[in-house]
Amino acid sequence: MDKKTFKQELLDELYAPYQQCMKCPLGSLGRTHVVFGTGNPDADLMLIGEGPGNEEDKQGKPFVGRSGQLLTKLLHSVGIERHDTFITNIVKCRPPNNRKPFPIESSTCKAILLIKQIKIIRPRLICTLGATALECLLDKPVKITQARGKEFLFENIKVIATYHPAYILRNPKEVEPMLNDLTKVASLLGLISGG
Repeated sequence: MDKKTFKQELLDELYAPYQQCMKCPLGSLGRTHVVFGTGNPDADLMLIGEGPGNEEDKQGKPFVGRSGQLLTKLLHSVGIERHDTFITNIVKCRPPNNRKPFPIESSTCKAILLIKQIKIIRPRLICTLGATALECLLDKPVKITQARGKEFLFENIKVIATYHPAYILRNPKEVEPMLNDLTKVASLLGLISGG
């Protein structure tokens, strides 16, 4: 069995008990699907966002709505193909009206799923999308305008923070800084020279 297949089996085993998860309040707030994550289980790059939106909740996959389409396009423009990455969120169930997850929701999901996903996938690099994802990973408040593009460490894995693509949809002028951050990600992964 190759490494990719083995890691996918480990992820499937991890997800099995949580198909109808009720470990935090989000389980009973009208979710359609638990959105675990998609992509290459042996990826060098793991992308982590905040939580599923409406489209993601309907389809059971992360980043499939407008912001996900933008993310795919931006990644491609710096030489990163989405199918080579693993994409997930801090919380796996949609918060009502896309509100920011409450601390009990993000800490619960981080403990039972996210940390274990990271340990199985063992990416070389994590790219957090938006302040919420970085805050949850580092367990401290951050200002994304100050943190973006900088390097952090999470359990000996390098982390680069950037904007959430939904923010770029609302603030198109900020696309250049996000592209710079993603170029740095691509450079650190050895996909492009420079950065």
